[in-house]
Amino acid sequence: MRLLEIVIIAVGLSMDALAISIASGGAYKQLHIRHAFRIAAFFGGFQALMPIIGYMAGLSLKDYISHYDHWVIFGILTVIGAKMIYEALKIEQAERRGDITSMMVLFVLSAATSLDALAVGVTLPLMTSSVGEAAVIIGIVTFVLCFVGVYIGSRMGHFFETKMEVIGGLALIAIGTKILTEHLAN
Repeated sequence: MRLLEIVIIAVGLSMDALAISIASGGAYKQLHIRHAFRIAAFFGGFQALMPIIGYMAGLSLKDYISHYDHWVIFGILTVIGAKMIYEALKIEQAERRGDITSMMVLFVLSAATSLDALAVGVTLPLMTSSVGEAAVIIGIVTFVLCFVGVYIGSRMGHFFETKMEVIGGLALIAIGTKILTEHLAN
């Protein structure tokens, strides 16, 4: 897997967390760097950890699905992408997620938004041999986007959050389609 593909997957996976970060930025009356850092660290950390857990599960499946791995990758990325687009179109989704200032809510939201990364991690043994590199890139991209997202949210509110999740979903579907078409062409 090329670096660009990992970065695109990372951006796609981080869109749920970015949408919550944007919504959270609007919730702070006085935003401090520690607020943005804490939100970004939780989301980035979980997004980095979950693909590793998924990768470990995927290793045990690799031998069984290696003949149709391209279909598995395509299916998982398409389902995750479609789910993200569907959720983005729900009205007031971020407002129902709770008070982001609570550490427990932040923990739960980080875990919930990184479940997609867990599922993608299952496909990593089929796409790359360097899961550590992929996990670090996913975590860093999520951290940076969420950190910036908190500040965007403090300035612009909820204007961008739905669009970001749709773009992320489309990016995952595009990567899955690219992998499938490349494999079928060979």
